[in-house]
Amino acid sequence: MTQPGTLLVSLDFELNWGVHDVFSLEQYGDRLLGARKAIPRILELFNSYDVHSTWGIVGLLCFDNKDELLANLPDIKPSYNHPIFSPYEKMDKVGENEELDPYHFGSSLVQKIMDTPNQEIGTHTFSHYYCLEDGQSPEEFEADLMAAKYVFYQKSINMHSFIFPRNQTQQSYLEICKKHGVTSYRGNETNWLYEASNLSQQHPVKRAARLVDHYVNLTGHHTYQLNTVNKEPIVNLPSSRFLRPYSRSLKLLERSRLKRIKNSLTYAAQKGEVYHLWWHPHNFGKNIDENINFLRDILEHVELLKKRYAFQSLTMKEATEKIQFVNE
Repeated sequence: MTQPGTLLVSLDFELNWGVHDVFSLEQYGDRLLGARKAIPRILELFNSYDVHSTWGIVGLLCFDNKDELLANLPDIKPSYNHPIFSPYEKMDKVGENEELDPYHFGSSLVQKIMDTPNQEIGTHTFSHYYCLEDGQSPEEFEADLMAAKYVFYQKSINMHSFIFPRNQTQQSYLEICKKHGVTSYRGNETNWLYEASNLSQQHPVKRAARLVDHYVNLTGHHTYQLNTVNKEPIVNLPSSRFLRPYSRSLKLLERSRLKRIKNSLTYAAQKGEVYHLWWHPHNFGKNIDENINFLRDILEHVELLKKRYAFQSLTMKEATEKIQFVNE
């Protein structure tokens, strides 16, 4: 008998800790402030449609004030060849608390997520750590992971699921994750367009092809059966689709973007496979209403699939537990 299909939803919650190396605060600050408005609305939708999701949270967001943040920095920090990747180079720009600096503190938002049913808190590393950028080392990654684990411990959060910044992974780093109790991570789609790479390896042709793939099915549905995923050293739950934000310049293609996602969801439900959707809250920080309405359309379709095919919604932790149960 075919197992029911599964919706996985994961979000990379980072605020300014994840965009500092690409955009200035002046360029991107409105989206970060918008994320603070979007997150409660996303949570309301998840609660209304009974969506189980995993939030990969940067550890640096979890503190109440700067003194607390500085007291919990790891002793070993990443030695990137390019200092722009390191948030530790910019600590002088961090404000005193969340009220004065809503770009670098997010403890109140983390609490909202924790207070919403069926939401899992996973890690997005402590410092938005880039595992494929030149200069950093396994020892530095482990120190970062231990710092993330400790800040979660202080909030009574058990760290099970890992979302790598830019989905940059290394096999040896997965072994380190297993050592510290992590049981799963979000991998990349199985297509050359989505292979993990560092910033210098990003190519305009790849970026252009990925853009087209959001509107036209170039690379397939990227769905899979839970019992076929790679389980060593930890369970790989690959992405199926990044939820691209609304774009006014491409608004005439919105129907195609929605159809692309709905078709893949239907395929997953019919085949008893997994569809893993992900995005960043700050992707909804501009054009909030349009992005929320688009997400609602997706979840309305998921509701139909639940009734017709017993489609289910799971967190990454719940999906991993289901895999482990079947294998026992």
